[in-house]
Amino acid sequence: MFRRVVRASKFRHVFGQALKNDQCYDDIRVSRVTWDSSFCAVNPKFVAIIIEASGGGAFLVLPLNKSGRIDKAYPTVCGHTGPVLDIDWCPHNDQVIASGSEDCTVMVWQIPENGLVTGLSEPVVALEGHSKRVGIITWHPTARNVLLSAGCDNLIIIWNVGTGEAMIQLEDMHPDVIFSACWNRNGSLICTACKDKTIRVIDPRKEEIVGEKEKAHEGARPMRAIFLSDGNVFTTGFSRMSERQLALWNPQAMDEAISVHEMDTSNGVLLPFYDPDTNVVYLCGKGDSSIRYFEITDEAPFVHYLSTFTTKEPQRGMGYMPKRGLDVNKCEIARFYKLHERKCEPIIMTVPRKSDLFQDDLYPDTAGPDCAIEAEDWFEGKNGEPILISLKNGYVPGKNRDLKVKSPPPSCSRRAQPWPPLRSAALACNHGRLGCCSAACRRTMLTLWGLRDTGALHACSVACLQRSMPAGIEWMSGLKRHH
Repeated sequence: MFRRVVRASKFRHVFGQALKNDQCYDDIRVSRVTWDSSFCAVNPKFVAIIIEASGGGAFLVLPLNKSGRIDKAYPTVCGHTGPVLDIDWCPHNDQVIASGSEDCTVMVWQIPENGLVTGLSEPVVALEGHSKRVGIITWHPTARNVLLSAGCDNLIIIWNVGTGEAMIQLEDMHPDVIFSACWNRNGSLICTACKDKTIRVIDPRKEEIVGEKEKAHEGARPMRAIFLSDGNVFTTGFSRMSERQLALWNPQAMDEAISVHEMDTSNGVLLPFYDPDTNVVYLCGKGDSSIRYFEITDEAPFVHYLSTFTTKEPQRGMGYMPKRGLDVNKCEIARFYKLHERKCEPIIMTVPRKSDLFQDDLYPDTAGPDCAIEAEDWFEGKNGEPILISLKNGYVPGKNRDLKVKSPPPSCSRRAQPWPPLRSAALACNHGRLGCCSAACRRTMLTLWGLRDTGALHACSVACLQRSMPAGIEWMSGLKRHH
């Protein structure tokens, strides 16, 4: 009787290769902030890296072809007043990036087509709704201008970036800090990992938990949870004995894991990166010097170890290129951007093939840059599957349209923004610290604070009033006549 000793897989011989020094990005002061995010985001046009900055938070945005030594005077995106904790490129516009910061705000930026020429300090829109630092940012995979943010206030907010509104706020679901949040394939569900050691699957529009598992990993160190293309949830965490674990769960039956694997006893948090086209998961541990990769299949033990790519230097963070940014002529199935202390090093993962022809089995149709539905349709309950494109002739980027934000009428927002910033702005103005200290200005700001509970002002932007106080006074007069 024939017995198969080695499992057949086309990814069994995948190998990694770091690019040469002249193709790396050198002399970059990578952020030292103590937060377990990847610190790097990549798309087919740009690589963005969170860096050390005095007097606030900043990140670099470099065109992919601008390798070599980066000048210290190179312009940055520097609008945050606190360190930047997370960044994420919009999947539907390669020039739009969102950032979350310790200053409790989320900002969305439009990067010029050829990269930055001068520093960028004014975002397209600043989203204010969190009361503590914002550590997680992730765009909706199929709906235009829908953005999820999670903060250390244990609150998840889903924004309509096109109007600047906080449309959904998921409160009282997480009793402690949220470690990760991830959309499923069509964006109808999210899964979260929390400090209370519980994995939750949430329907954000119904604002209800549809599945949860307490003590998914019993260790005290941070967990991560991501959705797979078949709807299952893949998690990384730590055992009670501080061994790193990975597990596979069915959201419909989370009492028992489909599969659990123990790896090693390192302290670094495992960051999972998933390719839905090939069902390969790459695990990058912060502080590790290796990338492990596994294939997810329908046959036991379901999570199959493939190989490990190892280098000498530990990684501070990692960026992952979308499939449409890879070189299909070289059978490249993944590309990472590894952050060292002072540089960013691209690493390519390749499947060795003798033929120069396009490999259909390695490159099935993948998610393209076009959105399936608009934000308003998604908030009304519609879902859209990703619009797939073929990579047979390579990916040719189209022209991206500028992100424009339309201000909604005051009655459209579901919930008022937090009011303490308005009160502090009013008091600062009253003491002459805003630089616009006319008596009319002070009266306007203090009157706005007095009306905070009427519900008539909850779409009002304090920053806008500070920039354009005469318009604010005129609007206030009209509001008084209306009432």
